Amino acid sequence: MSSFVLLSFAIWLSFVSCLLSSSQARWHHHTKQKHSHRHRHSYISHPPSLSPSPSDSPDDGYYINDTNIFDVRAFGAIGDGIVDDTEAFKMAWDTACQSEDDSVVMLVPYGFSFMIQSTIFTGPCHGYLMLRVDGTLMTPDGPDAWPKNASRRQWLVFYRIDGMSLEGGGVIDGRGQKWWDLPCKPHKGPNGTTLPGPCDSPIAIRFFMSSNLTVHGLKITNSPQFHFRFDGCKTVHIDSIHIKSPGLSPNTDGIHIENTNGVQIYNSVINNGDDCVSIGSGSYDLDIRNITCGPSHGISIGSLGVRNSRACVTNITVRDSVIKDSDNGVRIKTWQGGYGAVRGITFSNIHMDNVRNPIIIDQFYCLTKDCTNQTSAVSVSDIQYTNIKGTYDIRSPPMHFACSDSVPCTNLTLSEIELLPAQGDIVLDPFCWNAYGDLQTLTIPPVSCLQEGLPSSVNFNNDNEYC
Repeated sequence: MSSFVLLSFAIWLSFVSCLLSSSQARWHHHTKQKHSHRHRHSYISHPPSLSPSPSDSPDDGYYINDTNIFDVRAFGAIGDGIVDDTEAFKMAWDTACQSEDDSVVMLVPYGFSFMIQSTIFTGPCHGYLMLRVDGTLMTPDGPDAWPKNASRRQWLVFYRIDGMSLEGGGVIDGRGQKWWDLPCKPHKGPNGTTLPGPCDSPIAIRFFMSSNLTVHGLKITNSPQFHFRFDGCKTVHIDSIHIKSPGLSPNTDGIHIENTNGVQIYNSVINNGDDCVSIGSGSYDLDIRNITCGPSHGISIGSLGVRNSRACVTNITVRDSVIKDSDNGVRIKTWQGGYGAVRGITFSNIHMDNVRNPIIIDQFYCLTKDCTNQTSAVSVSDIQYTNIKGTYDIRSPPMHFACSDSVPCTNLTLSEIELLPAQGDIVLDPFCWNAYGDLQTLTIPPVSCLQEGLPSSVNFNNDNEYC
């Protein structure tokens, strides 16, 4: 009898313990989610860490037996890095895209390397689609391996998608070295000149006319040209990605934005051979935060106005970031002869580490030495520089405002600027040409060349009408 009582008491105690532990687990999960929405103050954090690697085993059960998971292997993909898996990826995409489920996953599993050709993945899809890359995606190995009938200007294109995420702990490898070695590339000719020959090189990943997009957690390496390009898109969130290519790889912009709005680029590391982020015409409402950029060409608006074109860029914020070992820091570049406007730009809380041209506006941008002077220009106004500190490469002045003869830069606001030489003790004077604005605090070095107020007479090309 006593043993029966003891056994009953032990069973009851075990049951109560399970209830308590289950309740605590649910409570802990809830408070963890709640915590993630705190801390809104501005700061420069340490470089963001990369997302954790996925499970060591591709068959760990995480995706197994889920009806809304479409593993590319189930459609015939081999994943040995040699066999062409393009058709399997197309079938997996079409099946996932047309699925009746509200949310589906197209899985590129860990432990496999998939080589696919230039492909356009087309929407709209029935529901939200996640392309989960835990393994490796790779291009054909250079121009000679590229199919003759395939576009040499782009590799993976996502077209007319509304609601998609591209994420995972895997790698997207552009295998760009053989493209960079083409004789037409600028660094291959004598004294930086180019040599004749075909020169088209593919953008690794392009989103075109799409919306409600998320890119998260991936590593993208060695694109033949731009790593990412967003054209005609809206509502884009990019977070915790790592873009990497050699410092001398030509035209390998990390993220290029064109005719796109509502973009957030957060918590990412970019080191490459061109701009970390480049912002083209028709872009507005961009927030760039906690980016570690460099070696690179910095973060650029432009180039704008090429071949006498119209260009409009407004409401751009770059904040809480680090730029290091780069040819430029925060840059606005426009061609002579264009028209339109760049305005409402904020560069705030940015640390420069051995950067040539930490702050630069160049309205005489030209890739050759024979550009002709023209009177029209994209106007540049309402640009705010706040709390930009660090060191600069002494080959160039720390601030460079080269504004159009006919369309001056106006309403440039500088506050808490401290830029010192990375080597030696000689502080170079900033350069200004036809630049107007306001110094809200003392700056290091002093910007005595910035003219106060507004120019007495100026032709703004009716930029308000154009934009």
